[in-house]
Amino acid sequence: MKKISKYIVLFAAAIGMTGCNEFLDIKPEGKVIPETLEDFRAVLTTGYNAFPRHKSLASLRADELTLNEFDDQLVYYRDIYIWKDANPDPATTTFQWGQLYNTIFYTNVVINEASAKVPASAEKNQLIGEAHALRALTYFDLINLFGKPYNAATSGSDKGVPLALEVDLEQNFIPESVANVYNQILFDIDQAKNLLNQSTQATGLNYRFSKASIFALEARVRLYRNEWQKALDAANTALTYKSELADLNSAAVLPNKFNGVESVMALDDAFISTLKTASYASADLIGAFSQQNDLRFPLYFQASGSRFKFKKGGEQDQKCTFRTSELYLIKAEAQLRLDNVTEAKATVLPLLQKRYTPAGYTQLSTQVNNMSAQDFTNFLFEERRRELAVEGHRWFDLRRMNQKQIIHQIDGQDYTLIQNDPRYTLPYPRNAQLNNPNL
Repeated sequence: MKKISKYIVLFAAAIGMTGCNEFLDIKPEGKVIPETLEDFRAVLTTGYNAFPRHKSLASLRADELTLNEFDDQLVYYRDIYIWKDANPDPATTTFQWGQLYNTIFYTNVVINEASAKVPASAEKNQLIGEAHALRALTYFDLINLFGKPYNAATSGSDKGVPLALEVDLEQNFIPESVANVYNQILFDIDQAKNLLNQSTQATGLNYRFSKASIFALEARVRLYRNEWQKALDAANTALTYKSELADLNSAAVLPNKFNGVESVMALDDAFISTLKTASYASADLIGAFSQQNDLRFPLYFQASGSRFKFKKGGEQDQKCTFRTSELYLIKAEAQLRLDNVTEAKATVLPLLQKRYTPAGYTQLSTQVNNMSAQDFTNFLFEERRRELAVEGHRWFDLRRMNQKQIIHQIDGQDYTLIQNDPRYTLPYPRNAQLNNPNL
């Protein structure tokens, strides 16, 4: 009964915040019981809504942003920017550990309860498939924030994050190994692949998972596990559902919009407006672009004195979780890692043609075709950086690629994250540690 009571309190409080009280049925013994397909769809919608806007903070730790020292928001972001994880200022914004587990709670309700209560139908399969997919995505973000970077040789002993798979608030939440967390992610992906039956989602509902987006998620996960052939296979499958690329020569429109031709899934608000206001693009990021030939440059950035502010991000119409450009980049990287350099170049060239001026592309395509494997590797990683700027990828990419040294400057002082610094992995939040001595 104690377990049920805790379930009621959390579930009722969370659902109540969404105005879905009509789906609560408080029985005399205190049970909260969603019963119908519509009830459980409301539960999962709450889970999607609970998915936090956490990727901006990760970008702040990477090499994409420079904080504006004179912005009123500085106090909330300064200690994240300088990697001061021990004893940060109390005003510092915290990474959303609890909100991520809140999303997982809702997926668990759907996976564990709807399976037994809702009659068989294609709609039921779609719903439960989405719940597995959302749980997989959430654990992927958790493990890449709070767990060590994936290394096949050490993942069995590397510390990850707790796995909460039941609607049971009495269970002991003990961190699992990185390997176990990834195994759960892949299990959920497989379950979702078997259940999802909508090829794509209509614009406006494309915050939900589909067959296209579950294969996009698998491609990303396999890439991070260095499983190149499986990453290639998943990317190719995702591209059978959605493959169009935005042509910036035809229309100067940001390619990451939720209603754009590239959108595969649009759940993440990857660069929040307050941080957009409080930051500039780093000189390092600006230097990665050809200002003369790269058509993304005037779409992504706007001059502000001697520096550049972001035009990209910070708007509701720019929600983006997966898009086709990422799939082409994953495919090219997987081909490259499989020593299919010519194929990798052929994969990325159509993307480049739609991102550079005709003259710029003519010159660049010749350069790409003449690159050695190592030079093309470096180019491809930089192209990924350019294309996906402030979309929440860079910190995760740095963790899996080289964990390079980064220097941030504020108030005239340099702060350094050395190569392979332990701070490439976030500590568990202090309040979570206080509430759970197992962390």
